[in-house]
Amino acid sequence: MTTSQVLYLGLIAATAGERLAELAISRRNAAWSFERGGREHGRSHFPFLVVLHGGLLAGAPAEVLLLDRPFAPASGWPAFAAALLAQALRWWCIATLGRRWNTRVIAIPGMPLVTGGPYRFPWLRHPNYVAVVVEGIALPLVHGAWITAAAFTGLNAVALAVRIRVEERALAEASAPP
Repeated sequence: MTTSQVLYLGLIAATAGERLAELAISRRNAAWSFERGGREHGRSHFPFLVVLHGGLLAGAPAEVLLLDRPFAPASGWPAFAAALLAQALRWWCIATLGRRWNTRVIAIPGMPLVTGGPYRFPWLRHPNYVAVVVEGIALPLVHGAWITAAAFTGLNAVALAVRIRVEERALAEASAPP
């Protein structure tokens, strides 16, 4: 195993650790939301998202190791920078939404939409999903795992089409006057 492969595995492990932290925050925030009358929407598509994101974290290092993908600095470093920027955007979203952030779609009736942080830009309605898209492309490409990047991106496009429709409906329903 090369030094760059070891470092890449470390990056993937750090990303997996970040995902575990997200799940802990999500679990705590879900309890808070349900205590305030929150209702979960789109539960049926959530297992697919879990498998898809797990596949990204397993597929990229598997492709790098099994197909002996080299680290190409000209593309690897920009991909690494993009992956870091995606994480920064994700955590900006989490911080802005506070207790309302969740990996699931849980809407609390009567709660106004968040309009601060990255949500203040009308042309960027779902900044967290922008972070997911960028990361799904960039993280595998840090070490040349282009098959994983392409597969994740295609499947993620389908998943996000469903997810965004569910979320838009849930938010419209929750913010509608009684």
